[in-house]
Amino acid sequence: MMKPLVLALALAAAATAQAQTTAAPATGASAPLPSSPAKKALVARILQLEQPGVDLLARQLTEQPAVQLLQAAGPALQRLPAERREPVGRELQADARKYVDDTLPIVRAAAVRLAPGTVGTMLDERLTEAELKQIVATLESPAYRKFQLMAAEMQRTLGAKLVAETKGSVEPHVSALQQTMARRLQPPAAPAAPASAAKP
Repeated sequence: MMKPLVLALALAAAATAQAQTTAAPATGASAPLPSSPAKKALVARILQLEQPGVDLLARQLTEQPAVQLLQAAGPALQRLPAERREPVGRELQADARKYVDDTLPIVRAAAVRLAPGTVGTMLDERLTEAELKQIVATLESPAYRKFQLMAAEMQRTLGAKLVAETKGSVEPHVSALQQTMARRLQPPAAPAAPASAAKP
């Protein structure tokens, strides 16, 4: 999803424009811009339009510990007897999915609750009403919506071409990495028995 990136770019552009058109106070720190009901309504609209980005952030933060724990479990899984690896691996995946299913609603609700006081406050204090209107217009424009609908397809298309283009070059590296990792995961070899003394 590209919405968070677009919003970040829009904020950066607006901040640059604000810096160029507004003289800084004598103290050197820029004071918050005055708020108004119209600005607050625009901020609320931006937060509503950016809700998918907030949801994505909540999902990423929720999934991160599960991914790290699964990665950390990998070496231990490899040490299990061969017949147990696949069933235990499936159980670990199921445990991770249950964790995400149970935890994501909590994190998402907190993100929705915190967004107005964090992102919303920044938008209200740092952007003018005109700049907020420009951001809303961008996020609501039919061309931008069409672009968003194309995003997944564009990524798939690029990904398919990229894999096809680099497969021959990458596969030997992947194979070498797999072999190296497999060697590292093998238990250390037992020390060789001392050679018996030669008989006279």
